[in-house]
Amino acid sequence: MSLSSPGIRVCMLMAGTSALLFWTTHHAEVSFADGLRYLREAQQITEGDYSGGVLRAIDHPMHALSIAATHAVLGGSGPYAWQTAAQVAAVFALVLAVIPLYLLARETFEDETTAWVACLLVVANPVLGDVAINVLSESTFLLFWLWGLWASARFLREGRLTWLPAAIAFGVLAYLTRPEGLLLHASLVGTLLLLPLHRVTRIYWPRWWAAVLLLIVGPALLAGPYIAIKGGIGTKPAIARVIGTLPKSPPSALERESPPPAGQTPVQAYASATLKMLKAFRGAVTLPLIPLAMIGLMVARPRAGRARLGLFFGVLIGVSALGLVRLHVTGGYCTVRHALIPAILLIFAAAHGLTWLLKTASIDAKRLHLGEGRLQAGPVVWLAVLALFVARPFFEGKTSYASSFAPYRMAGSWIAERSDTDGHVLDMTDWSLFFSQKQGKGFEAVTEAAALRETRWLVLREAHVKGHNRAGEVARQLVAGRDPMARFPEHPEAGQIQVLIYDLSRPIEAVAREIPNDGVRLR
Repeated sequence: MSLSSPGIRVCMLMAGTSALLFWTTHHAEVSFADGLRYLREAQQITEGDYSGGVLRAIDHPMHALSIAATHAVLGGSGPYAWQTAAQVAAVFALVLAVIPLYLLARETFEDETTAWVACLLVVANPVLGDVAINVLSESTFLLFWLWGLWASARFLREGRLTWLPAAIAFGVLAYLTRPEGLLLHASLVGTLLLLPLHRVTRIYWPRWWAAVLLLIVGPALLAGPYIAIKGGIGTKPAIARVIGTLPKSPPSALERESPPPAGQTPVQAYASATLKMLKAFRGAVTLPLIPLAMIGLMVARPRAGRARLGLFFGVLIGVSALGLVRLHVTGGYCTVRHALIPAILLIFAAAHGLTWLLKTASIDAKRLHLGEGRLQAGPVVWLAVLALFVARPFFEGKTSYASSFAPYRMAGSWIAERSDTDGHVLDMTDWSLFFSQKQGKGFEAVTEAAALRETRWLVLREAHVKGHNRAGEVARQLVAGRDPMARFPEHPEAGQIQVLIYDLSRPIEAVAREIPNDGVRLR
């Protein structure tokens, strides 16, 4: 088997992805606490509490189950062992996702070079590194989602119903990881409804009816029992607000990037949210790849199967964009990682555009006195051009520190060593309290904890104090001009997170009165 064979390429990409992500977990630092929820749910599952860890958990269970399975294989006890298991599970899922990523890119553009270039660009995307570092559920989600997309692409290209069961099954697994997994089935149904409008995209009518029926009955049978137990598509407040089963978050809620302007009309709210959505798209795709994506879309060869696939991707990107707009309107936030699903499809187009440019560009050999014919880009040029898009964003903001959890571990050790911290800590990082194994309040209970006399120690990141969002305002009110009692690390490197610990020794009522009691909702 030669090095140019697809199997060898995929194995090399998986090995490179593994090295890249494990390097990232040791040279970048955790900035989200969302992954800690899945880790705690995994602990409940390991303890035999399946109701709390699976059926009644606020999150869908597949990511927590993968963490629990990884912990069972690796062994160990205590917070360090669980943190290691969570990161290994996230990295392992993303490494496995390279296989459907390669197959989907090759299926989309029918080009081996585009497929491996697409894999490189996606894997080196800073958003994917953040997912691995922060042990987020997007890692497990992408594994199932990409397999479902590939099976859907095969069905749309070939029109064979045999691919639909796989698309439905992987879509349900993606849904059991994150609620947006149902977008796969919804987008497929939407695509099928649009296919008859143009003769190029139509498929045989009996097959069309059978496909629609399968896409309605299949997910209902597989995901229906779980939806019935949960009492809806999902119990996360974010998804409930998006679909309208919960009211919008209060203007002063901590999850909001900033309070909405007074007197903002619905039209203004949606216009602002649309700009935020486009900004998230730009950040997820990365600015240099946007013009390449436009080139890739323009040079794609039109065929019947490709037209159906293009329509499907267009519907999927459109539905995702609408969801992000609703997320910002109802919840007040829309981050780059939320745009990861449509970004991957646009990165595919960018890979095709880059491949086309390098294959098309040539120089007359006579001008360089190198004989007849035209010279095209070789491997050295390919590697140099790819380095501009891959290496630069990957190494930006990275440190030489040896662990992405190091500041939280140090702060956790400080809390654990003191006899006056148990039950008296408000930890806005969440992770420090987890490593200490002491009792206290986390970010989601900041309003409640601020009003309690027992709250003496405040743990937060320096970014909390300097932040311009609602959480930053609350952090500054709680700090009230105090100097931190401890810093971890004492002298951070450039780009390294610093955890600060404050002693709230004076009565807290005055500070608590300044904070509206709107409560804090998980994203």
